Amino acid sequence: MEEGMIELRIHAPKEFSFSENLTYLSRSSNECLFDIADQKIYRALVVEKEKLLVEISAMDETELTVRFPGRTAPMDNQAMDAVSQYVRHWFDLETNLLPFYELAQNDPLLQKPVSQFFGLRNMGIPDLFEAIAWGILGQQINLTYAYTLKRRLVERFGDFVEFEGKQYWLFPKPDVIAKLPVEDLADLRMTVKKCEYLIGAAQLIAEGELTIEKLLNAKDVKEAEKMLTKIRGIGPWTANYVLMRCLRFPAAFPIDDVGLHNSLKLVMEAEAKPTKAEILKLSEPWADWESYATFYLWRLLY
Repeated sequence: MEEGMIELRIHAPKEFSFSENLTYLSRSSNECLFDIADQKIYRALVVEKEKLLVEISAMDETELTVRFPGRTAPMDNQAMDAVSQYVRHWFDLETNLLPFYELAQNDPLLQKPVSQFFGLRNMGIPDLFEAIAWGILGQQINLTYAYTLKRRLVERFGDFVEFEGKQYWLFPKPDVIAKLPVEDLADLRMTVKKCEYLIGAAQLIAEGELTIEKLLNAKDVKEAEKMLTKIRGIGPWTANYVLMRCLRFPAAFPIDDVGLHNSLKLVMEAEAKPTKAEILKLSEPWADWESYATFYLWRLLY
């Protein structure tokens, strides 16, 4: 360790593979919220109102090392705990995957992805506004263009940490987006409707009307889905995507997802994509693991 460098160790379960998750995170060359270099992830975070750059690496597959490049001043325990919690949430380290792996071993659709990508986690989006914004940005466009829109939004309205001449970006805060006129977002070349949806969601979060706590207090995933679909611009797909990636509802299931349909067609070696009724039947054995089944099936596509 470099002299003066603060270091945090995070132990992961044995059903975890840093390299599998790193491969997943490397899927887009246009990702703007973290950088990967030399098997290390670099990401900016705000912890106790301080902007930090964190570096995440692994000595072996199940022990993460977190460092803070450029920082030599001590960090209090509360700040270290906040960073640890963020990393644990991002990598979904609290979920015991053993029951999922056991059911997948006997499931003809999940056997292949689970053996191929063992240790992959449902990489999260811990920030609620970022998760909703990503869901809205991705509506009815391809993934490549969604990344382009995200980069434009982040670099126009987000903040950053600078280290050794490089900028590491933070997703825009909801209170910043909440105050914008539609024209400011339309400049980024997204539809007027998407601009209105983003601003509307940002206003609800900035005003405290929509919070992670309120969604987690829903009695079940269907109730949480209803809370989200009442919001303009959020349909069942976006709601389940947010519940899956941010709130960690295990039964969240974006059943209308085109990627899910394509991956099922691929793993079934079928000529046509399955119908919604067929998917409901096929997914019956996945009860309370729908989000992980979806995530692993998606992984077959890239």
